[in-house]
Amino acid sequence: MDEFLPTFFVGVASKCLVKLVITNYMKFCRKVLVGLIVLTSLAYAQASSEPSTSSIVSPKRDGTDATASIEPVKPSSPNESIDDSIAVDPSSLLPDLPPVPRANATLIGGTVERLDRVRDRVIVHVFGGGQMMILFDPRTVVYRAGKESSVAELQQGERVYLDTILDGDKVFARTIRLTAPRATGESQGVILKYRANRNELVLRDSISPTPVQVKLTSATQVKQGDRTLPISTLVPGTLVAIRFAPDGNGHSTASQVSILALPGTQYTFAGEVVHLDLSTGLVVLKSSTDNQTYEVYLSPSITPDENLHPGSVVTVMTYFDGSRYLARNLTITSQ
Repeated sequence: MDEFLPTFFVGVASKCLVKLVITNYMKFCRKVLVGLIVLTSLAYAQASSEPSTSSIVSPKRDGTDATASIEPVKPSSPNESIDDSIAVDPSSLLPDLPPVPRANATLIGGTVERLDRVRDRVIVHVFGGGQMMILFDPRTVVYRAGKESSVAELQQGERVYLDTILDGDKVFARTIRLTAPRATGESQGVILKYRANRNELVLRDSISPTPVQVKLTSATQVKQGDRTLPISTLVPGTLVAIRFAPDGNGHSTASQVSILALPGTQYTFAGEVVHLDLSTGLVVLKSSTDNQTYEVYLSPSITPDENLHPGSVVTVMTYFDGSRYLARNLTITSQ
């Protein structure tokens, strides 16, 4: 009996311990399960409390669909029409040029040596020698053969006549007169030499800075007025006008040579003075016979009349010395 009691108590104690362990384990599992349920509920509640995407869309206004996609405002295209009432002409922002001063104009004739369209100025090689810088602007009136033209017609090497005035210490062109455009294949100058072995005529053109060479053929006509003359008439110092055409080999062949003046020959001109430079004795006049412009130099023996000025109508007796017309007598016929 005494041996049975310890064994009995040990068995009972073991059963109680196992039951206690199982009970505690079941309690632990229930706690874990309850915790998981609580966490799941909280997560679901938080997710359901966040607003849906549709809830952040602006409410309907003026019957428009609030769920419609929102397009960003595009900038206006440069090609879109602009209200003419707000358009501004750029030229209207520039100040108006003052009127051209009413001053006595001085006529200057010469050849365009250099042209600066950026600074609106032209360097003119003045008849008789020397250079002069002359300004121009949109107020300058340009004429070509008596018809109004534009400054764009100005070309280097072109013969011009300018009505100039002083604008402060600068010379300003009030009017620019251009000669009529030359026909293609025509030139005028003084014969320097005739090379018979090459059938070649060398002349000093009034515009070209270098001598001009022209070929002659058996078909070339030499004329003075209505008369046909032999080629031997073309001596150095003869003033001629040549009509020529390219021969395809880099040379020019003359079809006609017109003698304008032979050295030592006397000529009489009558017309209006368009330019006067007493420092060099140069008188430029427009002939009343053929409307051509001629440059005549006063002989040292002639004392200019005080009434001689641009606009005077004169008669001049000259002779051609092989390079220019020299006046032996000048008479003013009209003011």
